[in-house]
Amino acid sequence: MTKSPAVPPFLIELLESRSPSGYEFEAQAVYDRHVKPAADTYAKDALGNRLGTLNPKGDPVLMLAGHIDELGLMITFVNPAGFLYFQTIGGHDRTVISGRRVVIQTAHGNVKGVTGKRAIHLMDEADRKKVPEIHEMWIDIGAASKAEALERVGVGDVATYDHGFDLLHGSIATARAFDDKVGAYIVGETLIRLSAEKKRPPAKVVAVATVQEEIGVRGATTASYEVNPHIAVAVDVSHATDHPDCDPRKYGDCKLGGGPILARGPNINPKVFDRLVAAAKKLKISYQLEGESRPTGTDARALQVARSGVATGLVCVPLRYMHTPSELVNLADVEACVKLLVQFAKDLPAGEYGHW
Repeated sequence: MTKSPAVPPFLIELLESRSPSGYEFEAQAVYDRHVKPAADTYAKDALGNRLGTLNPKGDPVLMLAGHIDELGLMITFVNPAGFLYFQTIGGHDRTVISGRRVVIQTAHGNVKGVTGKRAIHLMDEADRKKVPEIHEMWIDIGAASKAEALERVGVGDVATYDHGFDLLHGSIATARAFDDKVGAYIVGETLIRLSAEKKRPPAKVVAVATVQEEIGVRGATTASYEVNPHIAVAVDVSHATDHPDCDPRKYGDCKLGGGPILARGPNINPKVFDRLVAAAKKLKISYQLEGESRPTGTDARALQVARSGVATGLVCVPLRYMHTPSELVNLADVEACVKLLVQFAKDLPAGEYGHW
């Protein structure tokens, strides 16, 4: 029988926190609690980024970035009967929104609801084939009128799916927002482990929990300007293509449990990539490759072009079912990413700026 791994409390707390883009309060508090004590200096900014720094006078400046925001729904209208209409925050698949339990974050506390849908019994054949538009969906909080609903929620309040963390089998786990709470955990945990080393790395290491990635890598854009790194590594998730209905000819060949995914392409500095590979080989960590022919859909796209340009790498955790309420990862891949980045930071020599 496979023994389930011990899951770090830091990771579980991040996954259980609710943090749609622009409303990252709960995840910020978790990151503060776990990373701040390990940092030499710790800061927050006007967008809500969290920046933990180790070895402030070190060289080069290494920025590690993982985003703490997630998908959400924003209340935009309440009809006379008390049903809530919404817009999406981030890239939702409309086929999975209906029939979900949700939690709405309000000034008075959390309010529970469900995303309503007409029963299949009440649909004709054409209706059954149709995917509702966003404005045709609603949230039901059990209110009897608009006035009653507005006593409990307000326009601009946000909701997330009410799906938490769970272990399926062995080290295979599911959660609502591994994208990208797992990346924020990895960069924070990397700083925590480096702070416990007897010998500090030459580099100044800044672990940043970025915000608003899901709506345009906005937090990474401002944080990278503030940090002004020589070298940066974004940590995110990428598609594990080892499941049915996923053609590797289109989407590449990466699998759960295959180790960290290292990206290559114009968004990636070749010297940083080579150093990531060298660190993986040094630790005998299995890794996978992903070709990205254009700027990636991650914080790396902002990091690379910050100020006068930054030597940027991208490390990803293989993930199945991205942007659904039940994303899937192998926790062994998560731990491998932490070890990889710790080694990468330790091996980065003074004066290495990734110029080529």
